[in-house]
Amino acid sequence: MSKQKGSAAEREIFHILWDNGWAVLRAAGSGSTTEPSCDLLAGKKSARRKYAIEVKVTKSKTKYLEKKQIEDLIYFCETFGLEPLIAIKFNHKGWFFFHPSKLRDCGKNLVISLEECEKVGKKLDKFLN
Repeated sequence: MSKQKGSAAEREIFHILWDNGWAVLRAAGSGSTTEPSCDLLAGKKSARRKYAIEVKVTKSKTKYLEKKQIEDLIYFCETFGLEPLIAIKFNHKGWFFFHPSKLRDCGKNLVISLEECEKVGKKLDKFLN
């Protein structure tokens, strides 16, 4: 995924969450820092949830994620007191939200398929409500 597409996806989720009553903060330079971080911080008092979100987008039916990036997200969340969340947009299928524990280990990377996301993830409308 290009940096431009990733940034556009982050902005898309930012505005969707904001427009649905969530407080959202986009982390500047999240993909370029060597320290653990996330793409978005999001919370909603009525939902009783506060998340650090890693945002991804793919044209493929399978998304591979760097193991270290997800380990860093989990470390960041444990340190900050947030729930880690992955948000993946599969082209023509929309957004899915799920906990990083749903990713499969395939050696150097972690992976999840569209089919798996449809089983274990929440679609955007379910996540928002």
